[in-house]
Amino acid sequence: MNNFIFQNPVKLIMGKGMISELANEIPAGKRIMVTFGGGSVKKNNVYNQVKKALEGFHTVEFWGIEANPTIETLRKAIALGKEEKIDFLLAVGGGSVIDGTKLISAGLLYEGDAWDLVLAGNETNTVPLATVLTLPATGSEMNAGAVISNTATKEKFSFFSNYPLFSILDPETTFTLPGNQIANGLADTFVHVMEQYLTVPGVSRLMDRWAEGILQTVIEIAPLIQKDKHNYDLMAEFMLSATMGLNGFVALGGIPQDWATHMIGHELTALHGLSHGHTLAIILPGTMNILRESKGDKIIQYGERVWGITGGTRDERINQAITKTDQFFRSLGLTTRLSKENIGTDTINEIERRFNERGAAFGENQTVNGKIAKKILSDRL
Repeated sequence: MNNFIFQNPVKLIMGKGMISELANEIPAGKRIMVTFGGGSVKKNNVYNQVKKALEGFHTVEFWGIEANPTIETLRKAIALGKEEKIDFLLAVGGGSVIDGTKLISAGLLYEGDAWDLVLAGNETNTVPLATVLTLPATGSEMNAGAVISNTATKEKFSFFSNYPLFSILDPETTFTLPGNQIANGLADTFVHVMEQYLTVPGVSRLMDRWAEGILQTVIEIAPLIQKDKHNYDLMAEFMLSATMGLNGFVALGGIPQDWATHMIGHELTALHGLSHGHTLAIILPGTMNILRESKGDKIIQYGERVWGITGGTRDERINQAITKTDQFFRSLGLTTRLSKENIGTDTINEIERRFNERGAAFGENQTVNGKIAKKILSDRL
């Protein structure tokens, strides 16, 4: 285990009715911009709870942060925030709203175009922000990362900012989520953990079992949630699994990380608008198969501990683990082949070109370049 210093400053406020705590957590006198996505928060009573909790504060609302938030939309929010002299941000929604609000928080204090910040990759001079989570998936409520899209250039890049000051997680806010969003959220949670886990064995017993525990939990609750998405305890487990899957805990002590699946998935979203979690469900089995030689020992550990696979040759056990993973994603109602989404070789070649143009080198061994990305994608046709 490597030396490390770990601090996650986000105050997690979990449970039914906890949106009312907003009034106690936001400093008095703040000029608040509340950011939203479409309009689902008006259907599940979240909007009314937020409005009531913020009575007495100066608030401005910004609506329309889309799934895979775009720089074009966020520029409008930044302009409004500067005009209103906003000094506190509250993101109310899922990971996309939170991601977009992270860029807004940096853009409010930046004189140039906010896309410059995305291209630079990080910015810590920001306006404070907090979140009310309504869609478990990205873990953005308890990390510093964001992913921002550019519609004009069909690009999608990661951006790192400051952590939220606090995040409120009320499982009841998830009861009205459509099935496809729940499926994408479960897939996203699962793959976040896999990106940090499915690398090399023997680095940390504790972190391996932390990761395996989250994976097992997601596998167990997924079919139960599909039968009853109004079950408070199940949705609480879902929310907490998503949060804990990407808040730094799984990777303590210098755990090698991959993220190639995510980087390839981002390109599919940028080029075709495919939901982020869905892209991961398509790509991960291909990553496992094409990188089976370097990842083989960990795939076998994963298969044994998570899926109970103990019999067969090395190749047979790896194949079984990949098959189980693919079947899990399909059990969520997600397709796991590019051809099912009418995506073919033209897209594969374009992603290879983009990776080569940028000198991409992803994965725990930095081996996933354009050539390997093409092999992974071709495996998923």
